[in-house]
Amino acid sequence: MKRLIECVPNFSEGRDMTVIKQITDAIESVEGVKLLDVDPGKATNRTVVTFVGEPEAVVEAAFRGVKTASELIDMRYHKGEHPRIGATDVLPLVPVSGITLAECAELARALAKRIHTELAIPTYCYESAAFRPERKNLAVCRRGEYEALCQRITQENEMPDFGGGEWTEQAARSGATVVGARDFLIAVNFNLNTTSTRRANAIAFDVREKGRPMRETPIVGKIVRDENGEPIMIPGTLKGCKAIGWYIAEYGIAQVSMNITDIAQTPLHVAFEEVCRAAAERGVRVTGTEIVGLVPRSALLEAGKHFLRKQQRSLGITDEEIIDIAVRTMGLAELCPFKPEEKIVEALIEKDNVAKKLIDLTCRGFAEETSRESPAPGGGSISAYMGALGAALGTMVANLSAHKPGWDNKWEFFSDWAEKGKAIMNELLHLVDEDTDAFNGIMAVFGMPKGTPEEKAARAEAMERATLYATQVPLKTMKASYKVFEVAEMMASEGNPNSVSDAGVGALAARAAVQGAYLNVKINAAGLKDRLVAEELLAEAGEIARKADAEERRIVEIVESKID
Repeated sequence: MKRLIECVPNFSEGRDMTVIKQITDAIESVEGVKLLDVDPGKATNRTVVTFVGEPEAVVEAAFRGVKTASELIDMRYHKGEHPRIGATDVLPLVPVSGITLAECAELARALAKRIHTELAIPTYCYESAAFRPERKNLAVCRRGEYEALCQRITQENEMPDFGGGEWTEQAARSGATVVGARDFLIAVNFNLNTTSTRRANAIAFDVREKGRPMRETPIVGKIVRDENGEPIMIPGTLKGCKAIGWYIAEYGIAQVSMNITDIAQTPLHVAFEEVCRAAAERGVRVTGTEIVGLVPRSALLEAGKHFLRKQQRSLGITDEEIIDIAVRTMGLAELCPFKPEEKIVEALIEKDNVAKKLIDLTCRGFAEETSRESPAPGGGSISAYMGALGAALGTMVANLSAHKPGWDNKWEFFSDWAEKGKAIMNELLHLVDEDTDAFNGIMAVFGMPKGTPEEKAARAEAMERATLYATQVPLKTMKASYKVFEVAEMMASEGNPNSVSDAGVGALAARAAVQGAYLNVKINAAGLKDRLVAEELLAEAGEIARKADAEERRIVEIVESKID
């Protein structure tokens, strides 16, 4: 697995695009780094930048971004709505794949030290990179913001982890930077139908994990403190959430600005509904939601499914439709268009890095590509696609049945079957391209050298591996296509009677997929030198093919009886 990390630095400039561009140019100057998102805010005077790459490249790009920001941003003149402590205010490293959070923490500490050593910028370490438990909390590191840094930098318990003790000219100009490692965080603003910062703050205090100070009498009473003189807090309702209220002149509204630091404990849709509840109790309404930076696809899919369940609608629809439900329900497009291809982190990582796929072609394009004189795509890919169409038909009947008038008490039953059919369909769509890739693997072996005995031996070994894989893939197609019969039978028996013929066609397509893939298993197994393995594969495939014939006949009989 490729080692990838994400970096999401927040720079204290959101108005001068020439400054922002110079910072992002410095980041992009590192080979292997991909800039995913640049999200400036005028009112906050802050820009959130997101980029990914292999760890070493990302760390170098982050350093260059910090260096450029320190040269261009003078914190002595900075004003903005968002809390901040430096030109590069916060700089988290986030594990994406092939690397642990602990490893990211070590990288963050080394980066913090380098920023101080080479740039003379004071640095704190937070979250998983924190040297002190209390500094896991970003708010502790940023206490008093930039304006208090000149006092804190000389105080033993407050000074930065690197660079404390002296208020230098560089520190005065650049402020401090807070470097850390954390899991994925969602930064989100909830738009309110009020201009009151006080009301927005009250709602934020209601829901954030930290809550609000306890008072002797409600609202204006004296704050109750513990034996150490610290305020006793009344916790809010949302775990893993930090929030404040503010007024955004650019939009003419107040917002609850939230960081969801633990999306497992508090998913996005849970935060949305809880803020809506807390706002309503104070006579305020949430009118929309603004995602700052990027959001993981899973967060929107979970949200969309949650809202579909509340509507008693099937969850077995396409991911695009599920995300659209989430966008519309939470008002993600209220302030500006919400483009999933630009806001979902996985979509941006995949963009420009995905080879051309057969399943991305149009129906006509796929047929024409198959008809060309090249041998791939061939029968294996076509078989997988027929199986996918069979699964799609079963899923369609389930979705129609879930929304059939008078069947409201059955919606969840059919939704579950629609999700099962969708999963089978997606598995088979993947096999469309995997089968062609397997064939291309065999063709690549023919290009290997064979001039020496060693080269011939290596070529023969590679051919055996490629042929085995090319036999296993259509067997996977057979197994996946066979699973379609369960969905087709259930929909033929229990689904919307007006669509019973569609369930029947799904069963026919599934049988064709199984038998077509079986032919590919047989022709590829014939090329295997290891006959024991070949015979085992053929025996397994033959049993699936035999059972598929029986399943098709049984389902067609059910369909015909329903039609009659």
